Amino acid sequence: MVKPGGSPFVRLAQVIVAAVKKRKAALPADPGLLYENKELDAAISSQGRLLHTNQFKWVDKAAVVTDADATESNPPNLWRLATVHRVEELKSIIRMLPIWAAGILLVTSSSHQHSFTIQQARTMDRHLSHSFQIPPASLSIISVITMLIGLVLYERLFVPFARRFTGNPSGITCLQRMGIGFMVNILATMAASFVEIKRKAVAANYNLLDKPTAIIPISVFWLVPQFSIHGVAEVFMSVGHLEFLYDQSPESMRSSAMALYWMTTSVGNYMGTLLVSLVHKYSGKKKNWLPDRNLNRGRLEYYYWLVTGIQVINLIYYVICAYFYTCKPLEEESEKSKENGLDLTIDNIPSKPLNGASGDGEVELARNETV
Repeated sequence: MVKPGGSPFVRLAQVIVAAVKKRKAALPADPGLLYENKELDAAISSQGRLLHTNQFKWVDKAAVVTDADATESNPPNLWRLATVHRVEELKSIIRMLPIWAAGILLVTSSSHQHSFTIQQARTMDRHLSHSFQIPPASLSIISVITMLIGLVLYERLFVPFARRFTGNPSGITCLQRMGIGFMVNILATMAASFVEIKRKAVAANYNLLDKPTAIIPISVFWLVPQFSIHGVAEVFMSVGHLEFLYDQSPESMRSSAMALYWMTTSVGNYMGTLLVSLVHKYSGKKKNWLPDRNLNRGRLEYYYWLVTGIQVINLIYYVICAYFYTCKPLEEESEKSKENGLDLTIDNIPSKPLNGASGDGEVELARNETV
């Protein structure tokens, strides 16, 4: 019976503490001399253990076996000595953070969809008939409908088409999917700025700029393109982001991937509020970009262009992070071992548990290249 693996956050803390305690220890020239223990990692590596990588070598010091460690009983004091698998769990999280952070600014740039766009809709012609008007807040459903339709088309049409050229079962990698989402969302913000220019031009033609409550004779359906493009961006970005977090998280932390995803949304919305506050404060006293009472006299299109510029910078940042990103190297269990129910062993990587403990079985080494 496999014992519970414990809290993954405690394990991360143990690796950091062990690395700090051994910060003056010398790393062995051969990574194979770092501490490994299959039995200790069995509960947190049912799909295969993580293999050693050369990034963040300072963390590797947590797996250096010192003379004091060699005299301890098995299992060791995990606040002083960590296995390679546990060290690589921490490395995986560190590698993921820059990609995760790129999603925050995407949410920040999209936060206006539920604020300023609704203010615009209130000043536009929302009639579907003489007796029925579209509620301004309901326009956000356009993004949801577009996303639902887009998800079906993506799986049924785009994935089979892309698979012919890439050979990837998913059509494209989740990093590529996220990159497309970033680019499409830039188009949504650009469309929003042009619509605002058009709305104010019509208001000026009818002398309605100083009448904030007046209905401008321009259809609310002018807002549909930006909502629709944003929905398409969600098909690529949101799904790709969640897929990336789930796939690249350590096996024992995959349940936390959803929490990390929603943290992106919450932090992004807070940053959106901060951005609006800064624009309010520094965009000018006489002609504030985002006036409180009369949107017609504001410069909302300038705000959209500012957000567009932020997204372009964020896209460049993301491309750099994705280019240098290293997928987690995973040791995969062989099909033969799965069928026969055999115990796992390590092929080509010696296990070095303390006090001579060892394990059995057979595995194949492979790099997870799904990202």
